[in-house]
Amino acid sequence: MAAKKESEEKTIEESLKELDTIVEKLESREISLEDSFTMYQQGMELLKQCSNKIDTVEKKMLKMNENGELSEF
Repeated sequence: MAAKKESEEKTIEESLKELDTIVEKLESREISLEDSFTMYQQGMELLKQCSNKIDTVEKKMLKMNENGELSEF
C-alpha cells in the first residue's frame, strides 16, 4: 500500500489554518524574497487541494429524485 503524502492527509480546516499562517508570514517584512516565492507556491498547492476537496463534497451533495434525476441536496 502506498503511503499518502502529508498534504493529502490534511483536513480542509487544517489546510486553511496553514494557509492563514502562510499569509501572515508573507505579510511580514522579515521574510526573504526567495522564501516568499516558496511559501506562495505552498499556499497555491494547499488552495488547490482545498478546492478539489470542496468540489468532491459538492458532487456528493446531489441527490436523486423520484424520476432518477439529480438535484441539489
